[in-house]
Amino acid sequence: MAEEKKEKGKVKKPTAQKRDEQSQQRNLRNRSFKSKVTTAMRSLEETLSKKDVAAVKAQLSAVYSLMDKGVKKGVYKMNKAGRVKSRLHAKAAQLSV
Repeated sequence: MAEEKKEKGKVKKPTAQKRDEQSQQRNLRNRSFKSKVTTAMRSLEETLSKKDVAAVKAQLSAVYSLMDKGVKKGVYKMNKAGRVKSRLHAKAAQLSV
């Protein structure tokens, strides 16, 4: 009986195990979303280098949408999203000047 108790102590409780699994799932989902945002930002940077105003507006709108969705889902904080959108808008404004 004493051996059974020792082995039991090494195994996680079901609730802790469930929380661990949920955490891993959230982490995977958030990483995937952040990757999507990063890809969109990278494509916007490429479009900026080509100096195509119409395409820049479309890409900027897509990045704005993704950042807002990220805030809504809790992936990003509101200030982070605002800062990123502001910086991208400043870069796009330089193109039209």
